[in-house]
Amino acid sequence: MQTFKPVTKQDAAKLRRYYQDCDYGLCEYSVGVKLMWRTTLHPAWAEIAGCLVVRNVSAGQVVFDYPVPGPEGDEDAALAAIEAYCLEKGVPPVVSVVPECKAQRLLARYPYVRVSNIRTWRDYVYYREDLQLFAGRRYSGQRNHIKKFRTQWPDAQFRPLTAEDGPAIDRFWEDYEAEFPKGENAKARDELALAKKMLRMVNKSYFIAGGIFDGDKLIALSLAERCGETLIIHIEKALYSYTGVYPTLVQAFACAFGEGCQWIDREDDAADRGLRTSKLQYGPAKLAPKYRFEPQNELLSHVNAIPELKTERLTLSALQPADIPAYNALVLDGDRNRWWGYDDVGGLGGPVEDTSFFDVANRDFANRLAVNFAVRLDGQLIGEAVLYNFDCRGGAELGCRVDEAHGGHGYGTEAFAAAADWALYQVHLTRVVAKCFRENTASYKMLSSCMRRCGEDETYFYFEKLV
Repeated sequence: MQTFKPVTKQDAAKLRRYYQDCDYGLCEYSVGVKLMWRTTLHPAWAEIAGCLVVRNVSAGQVVFDYPVPGPEGDEDAALAAIEAYCLEKGVPPVVSVVPECKAQRLLARYPYVRVSNIRTWRDYVYYREDLQLFAGRRYSGQRNHIKKFRTQWPDAQFRPLTAEDGPAIDRFWEDYEAEFPKGENAKARDELALAKKMLRMVNKSYFIAGGIFDGDKLIALSLAERCGETLIIHIEKALYSYTGVYPTLVQAFACAFGEGCQWIDREDDAADRGLRTSKLQYGPAKLAPKYRFEPQNELLSHVNAIPELKTERLTLSALQPADIPAYNALVLDGDRNRWWGYDDVGGLGGPVEDTSFFDVANRDFANRLAVNFAVRLDGQLIGEAVLYNFDCRGGAELGCRVDEAHGGHGYGTEAFAAAADWALYQVHLTRVVAKCFRENTASYKMLSSCMRRCGEDETYFYFEKLV
């Protein structure tokens, strides 16, 4: 299984190798957001197939950023690794903050998917020239504010901030908190604390910082990061007592650091009414969407209940309470199940009780993670066929086992073929896969009779059936 490492300041340079040329144009694809919000999003990262893959935990749910490829990166391989990780962990493969340029790729990848695009989290993206020039009637308000600021504080100057400005930055925070208009707002206080931590990193080469000084007094500051053709503004703070200082800061920062960029991203508004009003007044070129893709498996769309399937000799149907003794005997037959490939007892994570395996099968179907068919001969349970490991891309895995007393009569092949046909033509999968241990001659013959061999490794032979 892929290992992810929590994002730390020491990882920033490695992440920047990917973000510095990333043209997704969203603030989440930056070192600054990963560091500033790491206690909220818990980002962890890995390099997979030449791509940066970031796993976050949001509101208790695992979600992934869209992979950021390096020069030789393979996005499809990285997405497949995300899907495999989620399958192994038993969590849905959610890809969040997907940029508009990648949405079509995911729509083509997932046959069934729930897509959302919430207004609250869209980034405000501006043409760089608009913020540098404030030209035209729509920016008359900003020009008037800047004129008033320059009239009242004619000697105020904008310049880059460095580590040597640490004392001035500390004094700025004292002045800022003294007139902080949202002191009673816990969310705003938390954001302010994070901003303070970020400004301690003005010496990092991947951050760009600048401020306006009234003499020796710092009265406004901003910290940003360049990612591809976008300058992402992580922090903008100013003393409210200096009328007109905010548009003055926005313009000065864009003039000082915007060259070479097409866009300036001032991030989302997090549903703050004041921020939304302010950001809209600066005339964004677009509100950049952040799509959330939640792939669904076919069971959710096509299977309301486990059906009854009939073959020449067998019936496949849902497990019933009356099956529990026979089902437990099937599952607990260690000699027979050495080829099953899964430890049913270990998978419980607790003691084995009379209804343990029956409850797992019911729970898996209720969550549409698997379908456990009881394989019946004359009404008696003699085995099971399980459709599971849905990859949300039209594929799932099928397994079948029959108790020892009924082995060698072709019942496994008959049940397996019936379940595979149902999966392909009723569940509307495009691919059913299966595997067997290399030493398991009987399973190899069974799978070869109804599927096509498609690969092997040191442990297994792999098979597939397509439509």
